[in-house]
Amino acid sequence: MAYSAGFSPHPKVSYVGAAPTGVASEAEYVEIGLDRTVDPEVLRSALDAALPPGIDILEAVVARGGSLPERIDTSEWLLELPGITQDELAAAVEKFLSANEIPVERLTKKGRRTLDARAPVVSVQVDAGASAADCDGTCAIMRIVVRHVTPAVRPDDVLTGLRSVSALTLPVPPRATRLVQGAITEGGRIIDPLAADRDGAVNGAST
Repeated sequence: MAYSAGFSPHPKVSYVGAAPTGVASEAEYVEIGLDRTVDPEVLRSALDAALPPGIDILEAVVARGGSLPERIDTSEWLLELPGITQDELAAAVEKFLSANEIPVERLTKKGRRTLDARAPVVSVQVDAGASAADCDGTCAIMRIVVRHVTPAVRPDDVLTGLRSVSALTLPVPPRATRLVQGAITEGGRIIDPLAADRDGAVNGAST
């Protein structure tokens, strides 16, 4: 691994859009600077073996140039809401999407901040095809596509916004899983951030 220069060298590792605490994710990315060229699959296997069970390195590619953060501006999330019916969620989502602005408060290191939970949300889809077995009982499931903004609007902020516009009450803590990260197109498609790097051939690697 390469290190920065200066009196206090640091490993050249950069996490991009890391998921917040308390959620699951199937789409995390890290950029690693290397001091020599290595086979990406060898690197992937070594990193995967060093990590604890449940954290899996799925792919490593050689960076072809450009910044990985510039290729990631949007996330798609799956939210499971046990104890809520699909109809209850659909009604809340309709009110959420019809609002121009939905301010919510979050406690940060600098105190309470007010965020607009509506503006970064590109789309919300209530998964009508989900069965009760997905949540071991009555359960509503939705997919949300959220742009990355500063400060970030997280799944719990969206749920707070849903509650504020519809009085939706969650009897059981929700489960959130990030499914995809990437750059969103005008048509709403999220592009795989590693697509441009596959079969690349310059120094460095992204996973």
